[in-house]
Formats: sequence, C-alpha cells, structure tokens
Amino acid sequence: MAYVKDLKTPQYFKRYQVKYRRRRSGKTDYRARKRLVAQDKNKYGLPKYRLAVRFTNKDICMQVIRATIAGDIVESAAYSHELPKYGLKVGLSNYAAAYCVGLLIARRTLKKFGLDEEYVGQEEVTGEDYNVEAGEGARPFKAFLDVGIKRTSTGAKVFAALKGACDGGMDVPHNEKRFAGYDKEGKELDSEVLQKYIMGEHVAEYMSEMRDEEPEKYNEHFSSYVAEGIEADDLADLYPSVHEAIRENPEHEKKPRSKPADAKKWKAVKLTYEQKKANLKEKLLALKSA
Repeated sequence: MAYVKDLKTPQYFKRYQVKYRRRRSGKTDYRARKRLVAQDKNKYGLPKYRLAVRFTNKDICMQVIRATIAGDIVESAAYSHELPKYGLKVGLSNYAAAYCVGLLIARRTLKKFGLDEEYVGQEEVTGEDYNVEAGEGARPFKAFLDVGIKRTSTGAKVFAALKGACDGGMDVPHNEKRFAGYDKEGKELDSEVLQKYIMGEHVAEYMSEMRDEEPEKYNEHFSSYVAEGIEADDLADLYPSVHEAIRENPEHEKKPRSKPADAKKWKAVKLTYEQKKANLKEKLLALKSA
C-alpha cells in the first residue's frame, strides 16, 4: 500500500477558525463591507450612508443604510413592487424599472431629510452623466453604492438604479464607465443609448420584433403586457409619466393595522390556581365514578 501523507493534521483543525455565517452562505462580501462601513476618525459620530441595491427574480430592493455598533439601521427603502402605484404595472425588474426605483428612493430620502426642494436633480432624462452640486444651504445627501456580491459589469442594471438615484438629487460617487452605452475603445458615453435603455426603448424594439416574427411566442413572453393592453409604441409615453408621478408623491403610505376578528392563539392559556384545583376535582370525581 502506498504511503499517503496526512495534509490536514490535528494542529490544522485546532487552529481552524469558522468564517462568518453570511460569508459561509455567500451573502456578504466582508472585505467590501468593511470599506463601506468604516468612517474617517476625524468625522467622529457622522453616519456613513450606503445605497444598497439588491435584485430578485421579480423585484428590485433599494435601501439607504447606516451602520452602528448595535446593527444596521435602514433610513429609507424603495421596491419595484411599489411602481404599480405610479402607473408602471409590467416589467418590474428590467433596466428602466431599476432607474425608476433609484429615482423613487432618492426623492423619498431627500424628502425625509428636508432636502427635496433644494436638490431637485435632473428632471429631464437626457442620458448624460449627472452629478449633484452643493447649494447655498445644506450639502447634498451622500451615499456610497453597495452592490453586494453582484458582478459590476458595464451595462448592469445595478448602475441603472445608481443613475436614477443621481438624477433624483442624491450624491453617489461614480463615473460613467459602467453605464449602458459606454464605448470602451472611444472612452466616452453615448448618452442616446443610455437614454434609450432608461426609457425602455430596447424593450419596445424587442417586443415589435418578436410580435412580427413569432406572434405565439410574443403572446406568451409578454403576456402581462398583453393583459394590460400595453404595446411597444406605448412605452415611450409610459416611463416619463411614471417619473413625473414619482416626483409628485414619493412618500410611502403605510397601511392601517387592525387586529383580526378571530385571533388565533397557539399557546395554551395559563390557568389560575382555582381553575387548576377545580379541574383536579373533576378528574378525581370522574375516576371515582368509573
């Protein structure tokens, strides 16, 4: 029998340190988190905000978070499932929807901190890179983009959310190299291409192409659009109206909470001493009679 060297000795296992739970499950990049959370020492107790963007199969979640020793505190949040309230009922996870959610959280956060009137942002979607400039009063609200473990490739939807937040008046440090439409060879941003993606024109082109070539696949693939009666030509007017509605009323309306009529109890009700005594008497009488 050949000699097999024991690579992992008892000394290895004695010194082994288990990684954090969220690192083991592949949810948190602690190297990036450390740099997003750590504040400069000369800024004392000034909170450092981060703009967290997360995607699921059907939803987009954005939160403005600050870290404390006790734990993270979410200052404001916006989701793509809120967009039907503003007139967008379909395509809630595409590039244009990500821009809308970014715009929504920016306007909502600035309204909470009383900065919405001073920092309006870029109201007309031109596709050009926009950076908010400090006004005469308070400085703009600054947050750092937190993409989690998502790959930051050029044209990714996470940067559409970033663009929406910047256009909404929030100060998020960035450059134009990761927006859709950036030419790597020419080293410049094609604002028309970015505008096309923000306004959903790339979706409209795909819809019209599929409708002409494969009508059956179109009805299946864009079934939610067909159910709402939205066609490719309608998207050009749909998204500007959504942007306008978000700016008019970005606040989240809380639903009134009410107790259910027949509240269910999963734990047994605690009996008093007298009730326990009476139950015991009943049991003893039942035993005697038997």
